[in-house]
Amino acid sequence: MIFAKAKAYLLIVLLLLEGMSFAKGLAIALPEEVGFSSERLQRINKIMQQYVDEGKIAGVVTLLARKGKIVHHEAFGMIDIEDKKPISKDTMFRIASMSKPITCIGVMILYEQGQFLLNDRVSKYIAEFANPKVLVRTASDDSFKTEPARREITIRHLLNHTSGLTYGEGPHGRLYKEAGIATGLDPAEGTIGDMVKKLARIPLISHPGEEVHYGLSIDVLGYLVEVISEKDFNTFCKEQIFEPLQMNDTYFILPKEKLPRLARLYSLNKSGKLEKDATDPVFLTEQKFFSGGGGLISTASDYDRFAQMILNGGELDGVQILSRKTVELMTSNSIGQLYAPFRYNTGDKMGYGFGIRTERGEFDELESIGIYGWDGAFFTRFWIDPKEQLVGVFMSQMKNYWSADLATKYRVLVYQTIVD
Repeated sequence: MIFAKAKAYLLIVLLLLEGMSFAKGLAIALPEEVGFSSERLQRINKIMQQYVDEGKIAGVVTLLARKGKIVHHEAFGMIDIEDKKPISKDTMFRIASMSKPITCIGVMILYEQGQFLLNDRVSKYIAEFANPKVLVRTASDDSFKTEPARREITIRHLLNHTSGLTYGEGPHGRLYKEAGIATGLDPAEGTIGDMVKKLARIPLISHPGEEVHYGLSIDVLGYLVEVISEKDFNTFCKEQIFEPLQMNDTYFILPKEKLPRLARLYSLNKSGKLEKDATDPVFLTEQKFFSGGGGLISTASDYDRFAQMILNGGELDGVQILSRKTVELMTSNSIGQLYAPFRYNTGDKMGYGFGIRTERGEFDELESIGIYGWDGAFFTRFWIDPKEQLVGVFMSQMKNYWSADLATKYRVLVYQTIVD
């Protein structure tokens, strides 16, 4: 009798634990409790495992939350194929450009404090950006010349990628290489401030405010945060974002004891086989180059907390990071009729740190109008759906080659499971 009571008590405790906080504060719900089909969710598992079995990816972690509760969180494949190390839900990933929304949140924290206005010239805070030049092709041949920019770069231009900065398109590839411009994806010398000051001396690819060019704008914003806050960007993010949101596995400098949890980078070689990247990840435990555009390491659970804060209008677990109105501003079309790159994957318009899907057309798949999010170059993706109160996170690790189809299929598989 006593044993039976103890067993029943243990069962109750386990059930309570299952319904309590998960992923450092986000609760778990049965799919049907928030309008999902448990049967249809299994289609996600089937496709993810298929890509692993076919050798297209080494491993992947997916996470789906609705109405502030996690309904699906799974891991498939390996963290390290050669060492036969299975992936897990708490595996850590280089999130590359998924660092950008975090950086933009940091910028807007200072904005809310009255530190600057969006139309402020960047040169007001980083003098090297005064009097910019633009590189233009000559009419007679394929050579280039420079001309004065029609206007200076503003903070708004950096936030929505209309600054004229790039990642090295066209002739800028050579210019950036000669200047030693780093992107934050590989080991880099010096600090982000050192790189930004060199970047400021290179002619722009277009006049500020006139074209969208994906590039180093957000890295400049990371350094802007350093200048205004008088703290290095790593410290600022820890104090203002990661610690308040209990994002305990998100770093620029990876603690050495957590290195075994880091997913190894793979790419497909010429034979179509997975091949481990030769870069030694130990540099991540020692780096001093805090790239706001691509330097962070995180987990699916941590990023879900960050995304849920945004979906909640800037608040999570009683901690207000930004105001609701600021989130509205950041997630609205800020580029008017300008063409946005990556329309298929991340949205046909740009907010501040996010691509936004604003209309039905040739680029959308099974998704809601009004979703916003971003990708990472090492095969990560997240999106937020205010209409369905939904967050999706996809984390894998591929370098140089990855198929956007899988991340997009994941989004389709998420939406087909909604039944209420």
